[in-house]
Amino acid sequence: MTLPALSARRLALATLDRQLLLARRRIDVPEAVRALCALQAQTPASPYLALWNRIEEFAPEDLDAAFADGRVVKASLMRITLHAVHAEDYPAFHASMVSCLRASRLYDRRFTDTGLTAADADGLLTELTPYLRRARTGAEVEAEVLARLGEGVERAWWALRTYAPLHHVPAGGPWSFGHRNTFRAAPKAPEVTAREGARQLLLSYLRAFGPATAKDFARFTLLPSSTVKQAIEDLGETIEPVGGTGRAPLYDLPGATVPDEDTPVPPRLLPMWDSSLLAHVVPGRFLPAEFRPAAVRRNGDVLPCLLVDGQVAGVWRSLEGGGLELTAFRKLSAGEWRGLTEEAGCLVTWLADREPEVYRRYGHWWDKEMPAVETRVVKG
Repeated sequence: MTLPALSARRLALATLDRQLLLARRRIDVPEAVRALCALQAQTPASPYLALWNRIEEFAPEDLDAAFADGRVVKASLMRITLHAVHAEDYPAFHASMVSCLRASRLYDRRFTDTGLTAADADGLLTELTPYLRRARTGAEVEAEVLARLGEGVERAWWALRTYAPLHHVPAGGPWSFGHRNTFRAAPKAPEVTAREGARQLLLSYLRAFGPATAKDFARFTLLPSSTVKQAIEDLGETIEPVGGTGRAPLYDLPGATVPDEDTPVPPRLLPMWDSSLLAHVVPGRFLPAEFRPAAVRRNGDVLPCLLVDGQVAGVWRSLEGGGLELTAFRKLSAGEWRGLTEEAGCLVTWLADREPEVYRRYGHWWDKEMPAVETRVVKG
């Protein structure tokens, strides 16, 4: 039986609620990361800012500690990019994604030009695993590969580091992971099949982003449609169909709640590549189509966004010397600006001890067709 249809507003509210964006909550860091499924970690600061938006009185030292003791791990996973996930979820998530991760590298010309085969790469990984039980920099591993195989195979490590069961190791800097990538083999864990991993990943995804369609899940992961279909079939009555605004069936967990239509949504300053903006088919639940070209650049950079009443209404950036610049893509009310500037002032203060000019390297995007209706500067 399909449950009553949900409006676009209620679907957005459901995801906002599960993403802890309707109200900051008192929750410990690993538990929050698990509830959120996965935090995009392509840029080291992003998981920290994601949790700042979601956890009451979030202390970045708590995430430092979780990375350091391995309760939260950073690795290549969904969409062939880096994510921070709960350590106990990693084996299943990796098992579900490893086929995609392998294909993205082993069929790439940068690897095939080495003359190595997929079997060669797997054999090399078996040889390197004992070496990688200690933390090693990327440069160290590449030198080890060259010592074993000789010149001309530099891209072998480039392929392995994406699909192998490896964790990125904290190496310092304001956000735990500096410019030097350091790796360690993932701890031995009970074996999970790809099929079981996909089921577990889908359940985690629905807890964090549901209700959602099969295409939404495929968008979040880049898993092939056949794998997604199989996971849905395998789960059977563990998930249930929910009515929505489109033709594609939505799925959710039995008993999952959806907020009422008039639930208020507080303003938020989302980090770059916030997972909530990447969890559903384009343009997503929170990003108006007309603002997508400004917020998501052609190379895939998803800029730090202003969330107003649950929808992206602009972007923000840090300024040289500290402070934030808020750029609205539409006219905002005095109350909306007041809420945003209060949030921004808190963020300026919070960033001061870590990196006041966070994301500064991406500032060039503001010089390229930014549809600014109004801009305000907040100094804290």
